[in-house]
Amino acid sequence: MARKTVRDVSRRDFLLGAGAVGTAAVSGCVENVRSNPGGGDDGQVIVKGSSTVYLISDRIAQQFMGVDDENATADSTVATENNVNVTVDSTGTGGGFKNHFCPGASDINGASRPITDEELASCRDNDVEPVEFQVGRDALTVIVNNDADWVDCLTYEELSLIWRDEGGAKQWSDIRDEWPDEPIKLFGPASTSGTYDWFHGNVIGEEYDHTTDHEPNEKDNIIIRGVAGDQYAMGYLGFAYYTENSDRVKAVPVDGGSGGGCVPPTIENATDGSYPMTRPLFIYVNRQSLTRDPVFDFTSFYLEQAGTDLVSEVGYVPIDEETRDDNLAKLLLETP
Repeated sequence: MARKTVRDVSRRDFLLGAGAVGTAAVSGCVENVRSNPGGGDDGQVIVKGSSTVYLISDRIAQQFMGVDDENATADSTVATENNVNVTVDSTGTGGGFKNHFCPGASDINGASRPITDEELASCRDNDVEPVEFQVGRDALTVIVNNDADWVDCLTYEELSLIWRDEGGAKQWSDIRDEWPDEPIKLFGPASTSGTYDWFHGNVIGEEYDHTTDHEPNEKDNIIIRGVAGDQYAMGYLGFAYYTENSDRVKAVPVDGGSGGGCVPPTIENATDGSYPMTRPLFIYVNRQSLTRDPVFDFTSFYLEQAGTDLVSEVGYVPIDEETRDDNLAKLLLETP
């Protein structure tokens, strides 16, 4: 159902009505009840953050602005008529929070891991109040060169040995005796990346430092290029970037140690939770920005689209209907 604009009732009245009929009534037909109708909003929405979430945000922004004509909607027409421009930049989760979102220079930050206490404190110091919404799930993917035919599975412990700093593996044969006596060339995200943080905390282990003996980059395509160019290379990144380049590099099945054995990264395995490196993806919206028409409109459109096949077309798992409905209800409740 297309969203209609209601300018002659208060948001409080609408929320009371929505609460009376239940969350399901909110889904798909969010009422845009603005506190400052026609208040001269500029038409700019600024989105920074995670390179993983970037692919979702960029596709939804194009659809919202009507650039993606094949999937244009009534919302696209509204955005075009109101000259709304959504800019989406890939800065890394941590880089987006530190340099843009928490200082108040962006409206939305994509994140491939939850916001930290330190980032929350930084935001609050600048009177920025982040509102969290889950917008999908990712199968974080370990990649190797297509000619690395000896690698058919890696355990969490083996991955930790490869990627930890002190006492870690330096050659493939340090992992398994029968593997080549060749140095492992590592390509991975920069420390400003949420993917870096998630991999460090969940795979390497917080008791170890992440190795500095790797080529860090916030551009996932450069990680792909590095691994594709060296037979003894390894990297890790979001699943969507692997699927875009599945002819250039090989994805490695992972054994998370829960008894499920080696599981390859796929949308299906991330959906049912059998792939051990499945993780949630988020956007954080500045609560004050939601008072501006373009930001509220784009956010509500984003949350609706996060539950559709658009997310799986990008390469991630869409949120389920319950999460979508909870997101939309939360949006209404959190908007000043």
